[in-house]
Amino acid sequence: DYKVEILMKRLMIVVPAYNEEEALPKTLDVLDGVLSDLIETNKVDKASKIVIVNDGSADKTWSIIEDAAAKNDHISGINFSRNYGHQNALIAGLTATRDYGDIFVTIDADLQDDVNAIPKMVAENANGFDIVYGARNSRETDSAFKRGTAEMFYKIMGKLGVEMVPDSADYRLMSQRAVDHLLEFKEHNLFLRGIVPRVGFPSTVVYYARKEREAGESKYPLKKMINFAWDGITSFSVAPMRFILAVGIFSMVIAVGMMIYAIYRELTGHTVAGWSSLMVSLWFIGGFQLIGISILGEYIGKIFNEVKDRPRYVIQDNLLSNQDFDDKQAEKHLDDGMGEV
Repeated sequence: DYKVEILMKRLMIVVPAYNEEEALPKTLDVLDGVLSDLIETNKVDKASKIVIVNDGSADKTWSIIEDAAAKNDHISGINFSRNYGHQNALIAGLTATRDYGDIFVTIDADLQDDVNAIPKMVAENANGFDIVYGARNSRETDSAFKRGTAEMFYKIMGKLGVEMVPDSADYRLMSQRAVDHLLEFKEHNLFLRGIVPRVGFPSTVVYYARKEREAGESKYPLKKMINFAWDGITSFSVAPMRFILAVGIFSMVIAVGMMIYAIYRELTGHTVAGWSSLMVSLWFIGGFQLIGISILGEYIGKIFNEVKDRPRYVIQDNLLSNQDFDDKQAEKHLDDGMGEV
């Protein structure tokens, strides 16, 4: 029995939540069922937990978390002082649980990602994989527009040299050493889908069928999806700036050609007043300059945010820090040099 207890790992399931009062009760019930099955079958340690990160919700999300944590020792929560965004909520959950867990699963609160993939992820980790990505096996639940734009995004990111797992989001399992190294990435412009593959370590993919959202509204409308994609591109590549340089050089070549042509027309006496062509050229060059300046400004803005080095988030309440773990597990983690529990 003692050997089995040593081999079992403590699982931390980190769930970011923003205005999820409609979906959260069922989400907690389903996740608790999966976690309980893993504990009963000796796949993970009995001190494993589900940690909900409330990302400054304006509804009753936090009160639901508090009530659930008071009734169930497997549930805990972290409450942001305001909304800091999905990626920061994931990082906060991993940071808060790193000293308590051995393996970590991140999953959204809408139940669109199949929770039945978690046991498969745990099994793959037992086979020696530090990172197990959850990836959808099809995009049948997406609209044709969303499916097409997603495929285009992955192709663009691949062309830019950004390593990503196709059709995967932020549903993944990570070992403790993988999380430790992930948290060493200090940039504030987070795009975890591109950062995690850079951590390295042995990895594999578990495929699942993505479902429709059962309750509540999507927290990623088109505008947010576009902003998220743009953040991913500008956080990992300077290709947009190089594109501006290429187009600028091309425009200068055309301008030189037009100048030579204009001189030729003047010398041959075929000069024609070209007000329309002049105005079109001015508008084209002016528009391109504004686009170029805005792209450069995007990068400068990211530099501005990074050098200020402000906190990524502020935690108002942390139920996890108030929940005791059993003495044997606490001693184990202290011996491993992970800090106090």
